[in-house]
Amino acid sequence: MIEFHPLKKSDIELIVPMMEDFYAIDNYPIEAETTKKLFQTFIENENFGNCWLISHDQIIVGYVILTYMFSFEYQGKIAFLDELYLNENARGKGIGKTTLEFVHDQAIQKELKIIYLEIESHNEVARKLYLSNDYIIHNRHLMKLTPKP
Repeated sequence: MIEFHPLKKSDIELIVPMMEDFYAIDNYPIEAETTKKLFQTFIENENFGNCWLISHDQIIVGYVILTYMFSFEYQGKIAFLDELYLNENARGKGIGKTTLEFVHDQAIQKELKIIYLEIESHNEVARKLYLSNDYIIHNRHLMKLTPKP
């Protein structure tokens, strides 16, 4: 049985090691203490988004994070599927598909206009999962700016 549990402050010590494992896949930097503080802030303000722990047969196997913003182009609240992580033992069992169905249901409940996400170009498994669940490749290019004081 697959279940989704809203992240609570008491879960932060559980989720940070999973996030460290996720970031290690692509050698992304992560600082545990900073991440714990960010989760405190995130949980305290539901306008920022939501995070759920994913359990399979009552064992936590991953997490999913939606972050929110407002868009005039899309006429309302939109989301970024910021992270979807399943530990190695949970992959290939349909948990990712069920998680995307859950995210879709949340989008309807929260009246989201669109969900964006990004994947690494080498992650063909994730690409296939999203494409098989009605996500499409967007025709725009994602760009970023890191403001410097």
